[in-house]
Amino acid sequence: MQSISAQHNASENWQKELAAVIDTIRLPSFGGMLEKFLATQCHFDTMLVVTFRKSLKPLILHPTNPAEQSLTLHNYINRAYILDPLFNAIRSATLGEGVSRLIDIAPDSFETTKYYQSCYKEFDLIDEINLVIELDPKVSCAISLGRRTSRGTITRAELSRLNNIYPVIKSIIRQFWLSQSQEFVQYEKSEGAMNQAISTFGSGVLTPREQQIAGLILQGHSSKAIANMLDISLGTVKVHRKNIHTRLNTSTQSDIFTLFLAHLKELDPTANV
Repeated sequence: MQSISAQHNASENWQKELAAVIDTIRLPSFGGMLEKFLATQCHFDTMLVVTFRKSLKPLILHPTNPAEQSLTLHNYINRAYILDPLFNAIRSATLGEGVSRLIDIAPDSFETTKYYQSCYKEFDLIDEINLVIELDPKVSCAISLGRRTSRGTITRAELSRLNNIYPVIKSIIRQFWLSQSQEFVQYEKSEGAMNQAISTFGSGVLTPREQQIAGLILQGHSSKAIANMLDISLGTVKVHRKNIHTRLNTSTQSDIFTLFLAHLKELDPTANV
């Protein structure tokens, strides 16, 4: 992914860039044109466009050039997305269509997770803005715009521009999906093992409640947040966490994450973990 700089003062250019996006809806260059247009609305350093659905792995719609797809991106698509706050918010229907920031949907202890360390901190991303579009009742598209520390968090003016232009982006993405979806869908792979990974992690070792809490820990929820979510006391959660570490022979969240990846590998030997 290349660094993108917004051209805020070139107000006469965004209409031309938007026209170019519309002209390429049926062409392979659509993603690149969309990137150029969004760069007229706000600053960002990375852009990723994916589709999420309940039964299959996410599909990368942009970037499609292998040279722009990092190892971290491949790891995300193959397995790490299970722990992505955006994916889980869309899947659980707690996040609908529109423009949102990662900070608004991430668990309270998200920055302490192994997922955050590998997918965000490693790339020095300080902010992520997501444009979520429902393509049909089972499929959602997310345009994720990442900003590095040197750029700072998104400004109110930029966020306002994205919200104002969102209805147009929504319409364009839907038309793109109608015309090009078959080019991507043919490469989809079932994620049966992925669906089982969280729910079966620790089976035979952890109690059902401990399994539930282990899954929430992996997603980045603090003990206090877990207590509120499950309507149990903070002390009870702490006891469960201690028991989880004892039963799994772990001492940190990173240790639990490593065991989770091993569990996923057992469920799906073809998984790239």
